Amino acid sequence: MLSRLLTIPRCLLPFGRLLPSSCVLCGQTDREALCQSCRTHYFSVRPRRCVQCATPIPTTAKEIRCGDCLKHKPAFDATVVAGDYAAPADQLVLALKFGATLPLAPLLADMLREALGHYAERVLPLPKLMAAVPLGPARLQERGFNQSLEIARPLARAMDIRLEPQLLVRLRDTQAQATLPHDERKRNMRRAFVVPTAAMNHVRGAHIGVVDDVITTGETLNEIAETLKRFGARRVTNIVFARTVAK
Repeated sequence: MLSRLLTIPRCLLPFGRLLPSSCVLCGQTDREALCQSCRTHYFSVRPRRCVQCATPIPTTAKEIRCGDCLKHKPAFDATVVAGDYAAPADQLVLALKFGATLPLAPLLADMLREALGHYAERVLPLPKLMAAVPLGPARLQERGFNQSLEIARPLARAMDIRLEPQLLVRLRDTQAQATLPHDERKRNMRRAFVVPTAAMNHVRGAHIGVVDDVITTGETLNEIAETLKRFGARRVTNIVFARTVAK
C-alpha cells in the first residue's frame, strides 16, 4: 500500500498543503477543488454501465445488466459510480482514505451528485434514505474517520436525502477485501453487518442509498444489501465514487 501512496501527487497529501484556490490535480489557480479543464479531461467520459453493478458494458448490448449480474443476481438493485478506479480517480481515493485529506470528500461527493443526476435522467428512482458503509471499531480507531461517511455527509445535503449514520453497524473487523482471493471475500463478509433496533423502523419499506468509496467485487455491498433487505428494505442502490474494472 505504501508504494501506491508514494504515487499520490504531493498537492493531495496532508503535508503538501493545497493553495486556498488551486486544482488538486494540475495545481492551477481555480475557484474549485478540481478545475473544469481537469474535470472535463478526466471525468467527462461516461461509458454505458450495467445498471446493477456499474461494470462497463458494450454500447450495443441489448441487456441493461452484465452477464455476471444476469447469472448471479446481486442483492442490491442498482449501482451509481462517478468513474472507474484508475488514474487519477484512484489517487483521489487514496489521498482521502490513507492520506487523511478530508477536504477531498466534498469534491468526491459533488462528482457523485453529478453522476446521480445522470442516473435520475434515465428515469430510475433515487433513494429516499442514505447510509454509509460502516467501518469496524478497530479500523475506525486506527484511521480516525470513515471515508464513506465523509463523502455521504455533503452528498446527502446536496441531494436533500436524509442521512442515517447509524443505520448499519459492523459487528466485527473483517480482513481487507483487497488482500483476499476472490472466492474468500464472500465468506469474509458473511453476517458482518446488522441493523440496530433503533434503526429498524427507518429501514422497513425504504429505498436506501449506500455510499462507499470503491466497489471491486461488490461482496461488501452485496452483504449490506442482503442485511438491509432482511430487515425489510424495499430497494438498495449503491452510490460509489469509483468502480474497479477487471483487466
